[in-house]
Amino acid sequence: MTDSTRDRRPHLILANTASTEAFQTPGTPITGPKLPGRDRVTHGASLLAQLAAIKPVAERAKVEQEQAGMDAGFGLSISFTGFPDVELAFESLARERTGIELLNVRQDQTETVATVFVPDGKLPHFERLIQDYLAEHRDRSGNVRDHHALVNTIQSIRTAAIKELWTDTEDAFPRDESAAIWWEVWLPIRQDREQTVINFRRLATGLDFAVGKGQVDFPERTVVLVKGSVRQFKRSIMTLNSIAELRRAKEAAGFFDAIAPQEQREWLDDLLKRTQYAQPGAEAPVVCVLDTGINRGHPLISPALAVDDLHSVEPGWGTDDVDGHGTEMAGLALFGDLSAALESAWPVLIEHRLESVKLLPQNGGNAGDSLHYGYLTSEAVDRPEISAPFRPRVFSMAVTATDGRDLGRPSAWSAVIDRLAADAHGAGLIPRLICISAGNVRDPNAWLSYPDSSDSDGIHDPGQAWNALTVGAYTQLTDITEPDASAYQPIAQAGELSPFSTTSVTWQRSVWPLKPDVVFEGGNAGRDAVSASALPSLSLLTTHRAPTERLFSTTNATSAATAQCACMAAQLMAAYPGLWAETIRALIVHSAEWTAAMRGQFLRANGRANKGEVENLIRRCGYGVPDLERACWSASDSLTLIVQDHLTPFQRDKGKEPKAREMHLHQLPWPLEELEALGETPVEMRVTLSYFIEPNPSERGIRSRYRYESHGLRFDVRRPAESIEEFRARINAAARDEEEGTRNKGGDPDWTLGVQKRHRGSLHSDTWHGTAADLASRGVLAVFPALGWWKTRPGLGRYDRSVRYALLVSIRAPGVEVDLYNTVESKILVPVEAQP
Repeated sequence: MTDSTRDRRPHLILANTASTEAFQTPGTPITGPKLPGRDRVTHGASLLAQLAAIKPVAERAKVEQEQAGMDAGFGLSISFTGFPDVELAFESLARERTGIELLNVRQDQTETVATVFVPDGKLPHFERLIQDYLAEHRDRSGNVRDHHALVNTIQSIRTAAIKELWTDTEDAFPRDESAAIWWEVWLPIRQDREQTVINFRRLATGLDFAVGKGQVDFPERTVVLVKGSVRQFKRSIMTLNSIAELRRAKEAAGFFDAIAPQEQREWLDDLLKRTQYAQPGAEAPVVCVLDTGINRGHPLISPALAVDDLHSVEPGWGTDDVDGHGTEMAGLALFGDLSAALESAWPVLIEHRLESVKLLPQNGGNAGDSLHYGYLTSEAVDRPEISAPFRPRVFSMAVTATDGRDLGRPSAWSAVIDRLAADAHGAGLIPRLICISAGNVRDPNAWLSYPDSSDSDGIHDPGQAWNALTVGAYTQLTDITEPDASAYQPIAQAGELSPFSTTSVTWQRSVWPLKPDVVFEGGNAGRDAVSASALPSLSLLTTHRAPTERLFSTTNATSAATAQCACMAAQLMAAYPGLWAETIRALIVHSAEWTAAMRGQFLRANGRANKGEVENLIRRCGYGVPDLERACWSASDSLTLIVQDHLTPFQRDKGKEPKAREMHLHQLPWPLEELEALGETPVEMRVTLSYFIEPNPSERGIRSRYRYESHGLRFDVRRPAESIEEFRARINAAARDEEEGTRNKGGDPDWTLGVQKRHRGSLHSDTWHGTAADLASRGVLAVFPALGWWKTRPGLGRYDRSVRYALLVSIRAPGVEVDLYNTVESKILVPVEAQP
């Protein structure tokens, strides 16, 4: 709530609102894409000749592998290229029972290229496919078995070279073949993950590659780092045959060196007298800052940070903060912008504490070696959890890569974030809330073209992580006070997107999540006619790393925004200790609203914004600026219902493929009579659904059976005049349409974002606007499953797992005299209320 005078009532946490119903997806015929015609004899003969040319290469590869002492894993990587503007049927290339594995799929302008590993002795499999194609083969029942749906889409077959394994952006590939760089090597797991890694490390060492420390494991991939040149890779077909994908390793971002204002010691002493800290040993939530370390000697930090809670991923780095960034984040994670706390005379109550893990060495640099940030982030999460395993905590990480070249595509680093959040290696028992920064527009010259500069700079790795709370920046800071900057004007106006903030406007719309999720204050920059600069007066005040030199420092950008988001998360954990990580994430998003300035900046001035414009607004500003008051409290005319539940998306009957198992229909305690009595009064309903997916990253088709997400969940709401049976049938049909990739017919136009756009990623939020009379009949909500690799990859054995989700529903009827909160509360037989 933005008005602090409103009555404060705890949100209503519901139980047993869902009826679990077996899924009954209506059957409809599935028609495949129209295939081009080919001259069978000419086309088939050409492909057979290409396979024949590959045979001696495969034989030489086996000899080379045997000479290297390998006794298993023989084979060759082969690339299949599709015809221009024809969809290659790449999923049909894999035959996993025989070891033929699809390694990666790339789109080269108008062509699709699929790279497949073919074990020794399995090349005849493809020869038989083409021979059946030439013979127009039919089975004994007369059914066509000539594989034309696959063969007609293949233009050429060749031995895979290094470029066929490259799945990063084209401009990231080294132009100098002799230049040594750090590579991300994505290895298949084959029959034995660890032996595959051992074999590759041995091969890489023998070719004089520098091999990085650690590895990151995913369900079907292991990622390691090596340093070397293109030429070194080309020297060994055996090394290339070991690899599923190659990408360029990321470099971490540098940090803004703040110029501290000349604050007075009396200010700090006054603030300390007014501040009450959570005591050590209490069950207080903690913000775990993954950064450059924290210097706990600062008077504002030491009461909230115990010596035992200082950690480092590398013992040789120590735990102190030489750079200063981590200590700056600590001040914001405790107090938010210190300016407000210092200028106020009110008591300050801090109900959470701090932990620190040094994730980066001095200056955030690589010191000559590439750091495997996915591996290090996993190590960083382990340190405090081993030391204090049962603390409620939120992780805050403001470390990003120096570029946004992934454009929403999962990376090894972002997939590690998703894996950690879902606790995928721990069977989902302890999901984690992780706040990460969206990354910054760093070039002052780029700020001169604001806001276009934010659109052209995509969110930086690992900000594309589905399960993370990705934080961008906006600003209310416009008052420039520096005497030497009198000619400067603020770049952004009050309430607009910060010029530091990156966006997801350039991402592929139908595939990747809507990011950032929210924005917090990140400061502003100033400009004159020819230049731009970050200024202390347009930044946030926080703690300095060396309090003996000065007490306060300034900081800005999405790093500062992320620390404030983590602070809010910890405050919500203290207010509602029984809520899950998924629910806290949902509450933050659910409380967010766009400022009037954001709407004016990115939406049409006249008329109601269309859903495409709303999507673009979210891709720039997330769901808006969260409000702690609104996230913590309901009121008589604005109430929030919270549901935490489990659902099993899929099941597998003996001898059959997995299928959708169940959906939930939630019958909410709805103020039916009161809403009907309000008639045409304008009201709104907001729904937020939050859950965590298990990642399975690979470049093998984002909408294929090798998709990234383990599962999806969707929500829908009963419409006016729709019976329960009609609602149930519509949900079943909607699930079928999504699985088949068809567009849902009809719609519910009064939603701000709409069903076609809101269900991206693993956090979905939308607002319905209408009359109270129409809202009266909308008290039934459905949560149902959508396709994921748990269903399409049954061999991995995840199809019977249960998942958690948080569902938040709010009714807002500003200014009405009816007490909606009390009405709903009275309908709950056993109310379970939090005690904030």
